Amino acid sequence: MSLAEAAAGVNDAFTSIPIIDLSKDTTPEGRTALAHEIRDACMKVGFFYIQNHSIPQTCFDNILTAMQTYFSLPVETKMKLHHKTVANFKGYSPPLDANIDPANNHKGDFHEGFEIGWEELEAKAIDEKRANDGAMAGSNVWPSDDCPGFRDACLEYYHAVVSVGRALFPLFALALELPETYFSDMTKNSAAIMRTLHYPLQDGHPDVDDETPGIGAHTDFECFTILWQQPDVQVLQVMNSEKRWINAPPIKGTLVVNIGDQLAMWTNDVFKSTVHRAMNKSGKERYSIPLFFGTDYHVNIEPIPSCVSANRPAKYSPVTAGDYVNKRLKDMYHTV
Repeated sequence: MSLAEAAAGVNDAFTSIPIIDLSKDTTPEGRTALAHEIRDACMKVGFFYIQNHSIPQTCFDNILTAMQTYFSLPVETKMKLHHKTVANFKGYSPPLDANIDPANNHKGDFHEGFEIGWEELEAKAIDEKRANDGAMAGSNVWPSDDCPGFRDACLEYYHAVVSVGRALFPLFALALELPETYFSDMTKNSAAIMRTLHYPLQDGHPDVDDETPGIGAHTDFECFTILWQQPDVQVLQVMNSEKRWINAPPIKGTLVVNIGDQLAMWTNDVFKSTVHRAMNKSGKERYSIPLFFGTDYHVNIEPIPSCVSANRPAKYSPVTAGDYVNKRLKDMYHTV
């Protein structure tokens, strides 16, 4: 049975998010079993937790401290690096600056964030890995004077999670019944956008109420997202096929992985890019870090043949990865 045929019989009215243990990735048999678990999660849910991901707790502790320090700075200090003054959305975005679901939210998304892309730990004046970024070209900016430890903590975490993402791509290939190296030539300099996010307290803010989302209902733009959630603060919700919101609470020792639009387009929706949102009704501040992992920006995205059939024709026209991400970001921030 082809993947296209298998997808037709999937029950995607899920009520929980599966947990996948990456420690199985030690033998050929273990990798095959792991790939089957990933395929099942991607076809039914589009989300899964990963445990035993190899990132040490100190890395999470360091970046949380750095985020708390940076986001506590005065607004006017943070606005010196407002993303609308920087190439390709790098830098700071204030609360209500973005609105990813304007049809259902007229106020904006109530979070603030700081966005970065690839950068070596030892900065280079010219980074050959970013030579083909095209529509998404643009260097990072940093609040070096106002928050001197922010860059180091962000890049330590960024490179740790990029390593996890690179380990996942061969497993996605196996899950799609492709050679492990299928994505290798397309991910030599894999594009990864990371956003450190802070969801402030809603009390006392004149422009928000309990129904104002931290981030409105949406799908992600790249191939997949790897998300760290602050412990003990429930915010993330995922929509199943019955239009019910299913909580995806923080689970100690795990990261959340979800399929994005590009992998859904590549698989002709065999793998699901599932709608989700962040609703902070906890009465607490909340921090999180999504890293959006994709292919090299110049790569053309079009359906894999095994995911297309007479009963499941190709749903998407080819598009380059960078052009697609650039368009979605412009829509989110309402820029031309």
